[in-house]
Amino acid sequence: MSKRPETIVLHTGHRADPTTGSVVPPIHQTTSYQFNSTEHAANLFALKEFGNVYTRIMNPTTAVLEERIAALEGGVAALATSSGQAAEFFAIQNICHAGDNFVTSTDLYGGTWTLFANTMKTMGIEARFVDPSDPENFRRATDARTRCYFAETLANPKLNAFPIAEVAKIGRELGVPLIVDNTAAPIICRPFDHGAAVVVHSTTKYIGGHGTSVGGIIIDGGNFDWEKHAERFPMLNEPDPSYHGAIWTQAVKPLGPIAYIIKARVTLLRDLGSAMSPFNAFMFLQGLETLPLRMKAHCENAALVAAHLSKHPSVKRIIFAGMHSDAEQKRRAAVYLKGGYGGLVGFELKDGMDAGRRFIDSLKMIYHVANIGDARTLAIHPASTTHSQLSAAEQARTGVTDGYVRLSVGIEHIDDIIADLDQALERSAVPLKRAS
Repeated sequence: MSKRPETIVLHTGHRADPTTGSVVPPIHQTTSYQFNSTEHAANLFALKEFGNVYTRIMNPTTAVLEERIAALEGGVAALATSSGQAAEFFAIQNICHAGDNFVTSTDLYGGTWTLFANTMKTMGIEARFVDPSDPENFRRATDARTRCYFAETLANPKLNAFPIAEVAKIGRELGVPLIVDNTAAPIICRPFDHGAAVVVHSTTKYIGGHGTSVGGIIIDGGNFDWEKHAERFPMLNEPDPSYHGAIWTQAVKPLGPIAYIIKARVTLLRDLGSAMSPFNAFMFLQGLETLPLRMKAHCENAALVAAHLSKHPSVKRIIFAGMHSDAEQKRRAAVYLKGGYGGLVGFELKDGMDAGRRFIDSLKMIYHVANIGDARTLAIHPASTTHSQLSAAEQARTGVTDGYVRLSVGIEHIDDIIADLDQALERSAVPLKRAS
């Protein structure tokens, strides 16, 4: 099978339905599956053979999506979840238990920061936030209980490219895998090529592209030696009481280097139940088919929007991966982002919070939406929405200021996008008049 993304998204994992001949993967909208015999059922439950047992754990429609995205990212296997947040949580909790810690970049989406700093803290898992501008900060924060590193490829909302290879190299020296959220940069970045061990996506975003469905996915790179660093990963190298004492690195060895993703499926997904619905998997498969084409259009339009806004008198600063003035950030963007700099553009208005709100309220075509990656252009004011639950200091560390506006640039005609931005900027320059 071809390794080219345009072909992978159309052909990997499914050729035709064996019963009907359907070219499009059918929606297997079922909870459960008929066993061939009691022996067959027992073997499935004991993991002596693999197959469908219950849709909370696996489903044929979802399996096509998993195989297709694993191939797209260059991984060995994948696990679909009910949301991107669930994928992030599972990716870490799969190897990080109470009393453990993980080191994470400060450059994060606000919801991820809240998950790490608050919810996971209540579970006894410590998130150690470090500035990724210096990769050595990850080494300095690592100790014997550090189980993984975490980062976003293209940090939302700073839009800095993360130093994947540099941090992955430090992690491999210390026996710590790097987990990368590649939601904002599918197609244009392949974190496994730079040493990442695990990749996650919110499929809700660019993979779907249509804004109809919520989902997430974890991809196992199959490139991290969990046995070599057994002291860090007892959950993969010691008997698991929830599966008759299975030692995951040994139990699935004949199937390849998939211990990490199998454990996530048969323990976390089984027990916590954050399964993707078959219908949503079907919807993501439809979006995935055009992802390479859409990402090209997103990147082209975003570059044009950033260039246009950089000349506007109301705009204080442009935040775009292709327009960084810092030499190191320019280098990282060139190394890690190929074929474009992503579809996200941030800009800071000179008049701060009030101007940001007036701009959002003045948009006509562009949607005011808490999402990214739709085919349509979206805008939001993070300080009052996505990052509003963070303290002022935390907002500053993630790159959010009072006047910051984030755009997810869509694939509409560029002239129409710019026209709506211009009229909203003009109206944001002065307070909107209240209706009498």
